[in-house]
Amino acid sequence: MRQSANKNKLIMNVNRRSSISEGYRNIRTNIQFSGWNQKLHVLAVTSTQAGEGKSTTISNLAVAYAQEGKNVLLIDADLRHPSLQSIFNVPNRLGLSNLLAEQCAFGDVVQTTVVDNLSLVTAGPVPPNPTELLSSDRLQEVIDGWKPVYDIILIDTSPVMAVADGLIVSSVCDGVILVVLSGKVKREYIQKTKEKLELAKATILGVVLNQKKYSKSEANQYRYYGHQ
Repeated sequence: MRQSANKNKLIMNVNRRSSISEGYRNIRTNIQFSGWNQKLHVLAVTSTQAGEGKSTTISNLAVAYAQEGKNVLLIDADLRHPSLQSIFNVPNRLGLSNLLAEQCAFGDVVQTTVVDNLSLVTAGPVPPNPTELLSSDRLQEVIDGWKPVYDIILIDTSPVMAVADGLIVSSVCDGVILVVLSGKVKREYIQKTKEKLELAKATILGVVLNQKKYSKSEANQYRYYGHQ
């Protein structure tokens, strides 16, 4: 049951014709337009708090880019509560935490997925010091090492209001997308998240409003709003 439930999270791979899949393609297109005057090579996806759908969103967005023919690397940098290994049903014995701790080589952590053109780096074993690992210069070195290999790199991060990890990761990316679960998060928390990202010098590209109820003519589950 769990494998089936996680498989269903990859709606872009299961049902490309669904309205939700079209929503993800719209997000991909809007991101491309938002970066018309700059190169968006490395993108982070985060949220204000846990349970807002950031990991599902970034996973399907990665599939959307891969289906476009891009060579995509998806990285799970939520070292405290990793989830991408479950969504893609792959092992998590080695991952980003091992690479940051210099316990393995680049090639040891990159896994193929069921989706053509999409590779995955899981978070790896939960380390005792996630913030210290992510805040070291090693993270930038790792990202720079993958840039020549992949057309786009997408990084899943910890929720911003929980710990500093998401801010650290977002600050070394070309842009960040904020996922907000409709009706779950107070407006002031969203504002604080925005302020924290700006203080970290992260470039906010837009907001994905998740599970907002619309009329039948607006049936997509996900909506993207450009950041002003």
